[in-house]
This record gives sequence, C-alpha cells and structure tokens, in this order.
Amino acid sequence: MKKALSLRARLLFGILAPVALFIVINSVSLYRQSLAAATTAYDRTLLASAKTIGEQLDVEGYDEAARLRAIVPYSALEAFEADNRSRLFYRVSALDGEMVSGFAELPFWRGQIPDRGAYSALVDFYDARFRNQPVRVAVLLQPVASAKGRGMAVVQVAETLELRETLVRKLLTDMLWRQLLLMGVIALVTVLVVQRATRPVRELGEAIEKRAADDLSPIDAPDAPRELRPLVDATTEVMGRLQRLLDHQKRFVRDSAHQLRTPLAVLKAQVQSARRGDVAPEQALSEISQTVERATTLANQMLSLAKVEQLRQQPESVPLELGEVVRQIALDLSPLIADKALDFELAVDQPVTVRAHRWMLQELTRNLLHNAIKQSPRGGALSVTVRSTGDEAVLTVRDEGPGISAELRQRLFAPFSAGDTGSGSGLGLAICREIVLALGGRISLDNRGVQENSAQVVGLDAVVRLPVYHHNS
Repeated sequence: MKKALSLRARLLFGILAPVALFIVINSVSLYRQSLAAATTAYDRTLLASAKTIGEQLDVEGYDEAARLRAIVPYSALEAFEADNRSRLFYRVSALDGEMVSGFAELPFWRGQIPDRGAYSALVDFYDARFRNQPVRVAVLLQPVASAKGRGMAVVQVAETLELRETLVRKLLTDMLWRQLLLMGVIALVTVLVVQRATRPVRELGEAIEKRAADDLSPIDAPDAPRELRPLVDATTEVMGRLQRLLDHQKRFVRDSAHQLRTPLAVLKAQVQSARRGDVAPEQALSEISQTVERATTLANQMLSLAKVEQLRQQPESVPLELGEVVRQIALDLSPLIADKALDFELAVDQPVTVRAHRWMLQELTRNLLHNAIKQSPRGGALSVTVRSTGDEAVLTVRDEGPGISAELRQRLFAPFSAGDTGSGSGLGLAICREIVLALGGRISLDNRGVQENSAQVVGLDAVVRLPVYHHNS
C-alpha cells in the first residue's frame, strides 16, 4: 500500500515548491534583464568607437561621385578596448560596399537600419563571426561633409565577446549563489515554522497512543490550536459512541447470561424429569415446548434490542409512510386478532411521513400491537390510529386491558420488567422505548378511565409521537 505523506511533508512541499518556482522564474528574469543591460552598455561603447572613426573621415565629390578617405590609426580604437582579452576590428565602406579602410575580411553589412532605434544615430547592431570568433558588430551610417564634397560612409566596428562572456558568467554565478542562499534561508525558516506548528498534532497523537485500550474518555486538549478543535471534537464524539456501544454490549452480554440461564435450567430439569418418567410424555413435551417458546421469544427480543442500538449508529434512514407500515403489521397480526375475536379498528387520517429505518417502525408497531392484543379481553375493542399534528406524527394503540399498576409504572420501560412474568420477557416495551428515542420521539402509556380522573381503569392508551418528515427539509 502506498505510504501517505505526513502533514509536515505536505506543508513543506506546499510552501517550498511555489517559493522555489518563484525564485527560478525571478532568477531567469533578473538574469535576462542584467544581460540586456550589459549588452546595451557594451553596444554604446561600440557606437562610440564607430562615431570616433566617422569623425576622422574626409570626402571629395558629391553624392554618387563622392570619394571617401580615412586615416584611422588602430591606436584610435585602443581607448575603447576594456582589456587585452577583447579585440576591436573596423571597416569603413561606401554605400555600395567599396572598401575604404580597415579590415577587408570583415564582411560588408547588408542589413537595414531599424525604423525606431534606441539611438539618435543611424546605427544597427548584429552578431556575426570573424576570424572564427563570435563578434558583436555595430554599423553606423555616417554622413561625411567637407569643403570639397559630401557623401555617406558605412562604419563597421566588431568586438570579440570574451569580455561580455566573462561578465555574463559572473552575473550568473553571483545570482545563483544569492538565490541558493535565499532558498536555503527560506527552507530553514519554513522547516522551523512547520515543526513548531505541527507540534500540537504530534503531542495529541502521542497522548492518544499512550491511552489504555479501554480508555474512551473525552480527549482533554485545552491548548490545542483552533484548527484542531473540529478533529478533537469529532474524535471525542466517536469515542463517546464507541463507549456507549461497549456499555450496551456489556449490558447485553450480562443480561443475556442472566436471563437465558433460567429457561435453560428449567428446560434441563424438564428433560431430566421426562427421562425419569416423573410425568406423562405428552405433558412433558408440552412443558418443554412452552419453555423453548419462551426462551426463543426472549432470545429474539434481546437480538432486537441489540439491533436497535446498532441501527442507532447508522444514519441511513429513509422517508417512510407511517400508516402503510402500521397496516402491514396489523395484517401480519390479524390471525392473533381473529383468535381473540377482537373488535379491531384501524384509522389513518392522512398520509404521514417520518424518517426512520423500516425495521424500527415495524418492530415498534409489532410490539405495541402485540402487547395490546395480549392484554385485551376476548371480544374486546382494539383500535389503532395514525394522525398528524403538524410537526408530529402520532400513533395511538387503544385496548380494553387492565391498564398499568402504579408499582409497575415506576419500572415500565426497564428491561425484564414484565407485568406478568409468566407470559413475557419484559423486553417489548424496552425495545419500543429505545426505538422511539433513536427516532427522536416520545412514548407514553396512560390508563384510560370510565370518566376523566376516574379510578376505574377500562383500558390503556399507548401513544407514540415522532417528528414528521417534510420533503423540503
């Protein structure tokens, strides 16, 4: 698996890479500007030497008949030679290329004067080779006038490039050293700043790493930078959820071991009694069957309670129509309703949508309706209504059972607190409460009297209120 870059490496790369790119671009730009300035300075020297030669020309005749004369000693050019590494060569010609003075090997200029030159003189500069050496050439069109004539001379002055190349290398070397030094200083400062900035991250990681495996207490990092607070808060929240899951798992294992031990012990005793022949085989099988059924119901409800906690941690709920779910569960339990000849009524005022896991709504409705069927007297009335109060969906299950005693109400929603221990595990209402809380709702069980505030109980109302899901929310 490819190893991910550390935060420090990403910060260093993210800072130094743009800085290095900027320094390279800036160095190239500065180098070109310096080179252009040096070239301009040396070209001016060439132009000055050409003007010096042009001032020493004489002419006889006018225009096409003009005859140029030049007496230019080489010593006149020595003043323009910066040192003995560079050499100057010149050539004076007529406009038609006729040689007047200078070095005949120097090729005659065939170019054009720029339309908008940098100098007031008619001058052109170009690069060429002379005597197998690269040279820089200045060409000056010099008007020549005298008492005996008037004409135009072409003065060419060529300079070898040793001095220019030396200057270019010096400029480049000095610039590279400065830029490398600047890059080193920036890199050092960046490393120190990044090292200091990431220290809280490393300290936080070390603190979490030193924790015990079962330590899921909130992270105490009051000095953490503001940018780390979301990470610390999110980690603390995750650890809190893990702690709740572990607590639930421990409680589930403890309750499972305690609650399943009794039916298994009873089942073992019933099997041993049947093998000894203490009771008739048919009676023994009936007792074993009842014990197995109670144990199966208990195991299923305990698994349902564990599943509620699992789904609580999963946000993948969907909008569901509550009345449709209630109809489906009522249809599933219709054999039980018919078996007790109950006068059943289902009323759904209008479609009411809630956001939930389908299994949660099904399990909630199944437990409430199953309890109501079990507590209702034979031939009694049982009604289920679904309505909306605007922001709440209200599910009401009304039976004509004995209601809830004051003693049982104190521990009504606690696990394993069935009113009739012989007929249930006491987990049904606990499952309902956990589901309602997971969905952000409320549940209540209220005795119904003959009249308001009457002590005579004629039934029980189980009322569940859930947030309504609005499509534009």
